[in-house]
Amino acid sequence: MQRILIVEDDMDIQELLQEFLQEAGYKADIAGDGVAAVDMFANNLYDYDLILLDILLPKIDGFTVCELIRKQSQVPIIMLTALGSEGDQIKGLDLQADDYVTKPFSMPVLLRKIAAVLRRTGNREDGEGALLHYKGITLDMDGYRVYAGDVEYDLTQREFEVLKELLVNQGKVLSRQHFLNKLWKYDFYGDERVVDTHIKNLRKKLGIDYIETIRGVGYKIEKEGKEKPVY
Repeated sequence: MQRILIVEDDMDIQELLQEFLQEAGYKADIAGDGVAAVDMFANNLYDYDLILLDILLPKIDGFTVCELIRKQSQVPIIMLTALGSEGDQIKGLDLQADDYVTKPFSMPVLLRKIAAVLRRTGNREDGEGALLHYKGITLDMDGYRVYAGDVEYDLTQREFEVLKELLVNQGKVLSRQHFLNKLWKYDFYGDERVVDTHIKNLRKKLGIDYIETIRGVGYKIEKEGKEKPVY
């Protein structure tokens, strides 16, 4: 049974989330402030599969919690908050949150978002998988891992999927809407600049300059030589 950590200081919302998650078949624990959340995660109280994270928390806020957890883990994080401005959403995504849900929210929709994120991250298993090579980097398609030589890069599953989509479609211009339709589906309705944020993160993390911006449209990666990638 998958276990979810609810980080929320409002007791009514705590109870609502815990009840719905348990009815949906998840185990659900609660942290009432940011310090408790970091302690529960860092001390490996449980092996959490996903974190639902409020932002306006006592002691330390959700942005800081997300940043601290990302220093040690790529566990999926869905921010669940009343802060709905574009700037707050971009900040959350820049900190590598996997999704951003504003209050008030629909519980059935939230449950589907959780299931979608867990399906994606469930593909991250040890072992050999199909490989995709491009200019010195290797994507382990089944393991959701990216390597350059012996160095492994820490990407979120969304960053991995954006990079994979570009590499599988070498030579093609992919619009921002293409990424939203293909990768986010019903998980995200909003500003197309969420795609720009993930591209920026990929460029920074991997130190690459071959993701080309097509002004007013989207992004592309040129084919490497004349042969198609093997995957």
